[in-house]
Amino acid sequence: MENRKVRLNQHTNLLELEEHMYPLVDVDTPNVFRNLFHYDEIPKIAFNDRIVPHNMPDEIWITDTTFRDGQQSRAPYTTEQIVTIYDYFHRLGGPNGKIRQSEFFLYSKKDRDAVYKCLERGYQFPEVTSWIRASKKDFQLVKDIGLKETGILVSCSDYHIFYKLKMTRREAMEHYLSVVRECMETGVRPRCHLEDITRSDIYGFVIPFCLELMKLMEEYQIPVKIRVCDTMGYGVNFPGAVIPRSIPGIIYGLMTHAGVPSELIEFHGHNDFYKAVNNSTTAWLYGACGVNCSLFGIGERTGNTPLEAMVFEYAQLRGTLDGMDTTVITELAEYYEKEIGYRVPSRTPFVGKNFNVTRAGIHADGMLKNEEIYNIFDTDKFLNRPALVSVSNTSGAAGIAYWINAYYKLPQGSQVDKNSELVSRLKEWVDKEYEEGRVTVLTDDELIAKIDSICKELHIKL
Repeated sequence: MENRKVRLNQHTNLLELEEHMYPLVDVDTPNVFRNLFHYDEIPKIAFNDRIVPHNMPDEIWITDTTFRDGQQSRAPYTTEQIVTIYDYFHRLGGPNGKIRQSEFFLYSKKDRDAVYKCLERGYQFPEVTSWIRASKKDFQLVKDIGLKETGILVSCSDYHIFYKLKMTRREAMEHYLSVVRECMETGVRPRCHLEDITRSDIYGFVIPFCLELMKLMEEYQIPVKIRVCDTMGYGVNFPGAVIPRSIPGIIYGLMTHAGVPSELIEFHGHNDFYKAVNNSTTAWLYGACGVNCSLFGIGERTGNTPLEAMVFEYAQLRGTLDGMDTTVITELAEYYEKEIGYRVPSRTPFVGKNFNVTRAGIHADGMLKNEEIYNIFDTDKFLNRPALVSVSNTSGAAGIAYWINAYYKLPQGSQVDKNSELVSRLKEWVDKEYEEGRVTVLTDDELIAKIDSICKELHIKL
């Protein structure tokens, strides 16, 4: 009883008494939670109504995996593209460094060249970190390049331990701890990627393993970061859901029972069940300081948590952008389309071509009267993307004039009027399209082509 620590929780101002006795539960056969994950059935979300408290950290931030997980699912970026995108991240994160880190591969010369060039920028944020194989040679490579932190894969579900690694839990833990120790021997901060945590035995393996990692941290006086990897997107944010699927339950367990501080917990989500953003926000709410994202959600299978989504989640939770420059998000989308050849799906929030385009006729009428009625916020201010109204048989001359002014971003003195020749000619063409039986809205490409044609005839330029 004397060894049990009483501590004051600074968030709740309550004394807490916890007994940190979670020994490794070694098992002869893997626990793959067949009651939840039966492969020939849809995974189940079960509840036991054990509620854990909100525990929002004093400071939260975003980390980036665009050049690591994002690059695993697409053609590799060139060195120049990586450096350009890294520059954009620096601007997007703002002077307070809300995009805290970005992780890189080190395997190829191209990747290493990109790392060197990004380091030459001298930015404090995003900090350049790496992702490597768990070997002494690679740890030394990290140190020689001058990086202070690296990611290490430590798969934690029995699916991986028994079926992939062909080890027991004890063998896996001992192997992982020896690898982490090797990393710390070189003076590099380890970031332990707990792969497949939402199918793992949280209190039989994850918590005992993290307790040992915290002991290593104390021994070496080097921080050990825990990345909570929802590799298959099974995590849920519902209060009272059972672990291992409960994100609140996992974060609570790491903090309360493994003693991992908020600033060393980072959530990495996948979007297989459309929950990556919700789960990332939930991780923040329950105690993780970091959420790991990929730009536009590009990543394995259905992708990672989109970085741009968490910028706006941050602003909604904090009531401020804390210096982040959201207009950079639009610049990045344009860069990807023009320079990389990647087209963001048109209805993607914040970045898709049509994310703030109103199509329904009755909605368009409201937009023309006051754009606040149907636009989520001032998208022109925050994203350099003015709200648009699509053109159809219900648009009228005013709607067509609005579309032209907004799409071409015409300044006040150069805007077209609904009575202008250009608008009149375009309206005639639109009316004819629908008189001939058209039922769909006109696409941007169709309108641009017709406007170009009319402008040539009228010898005018927008």
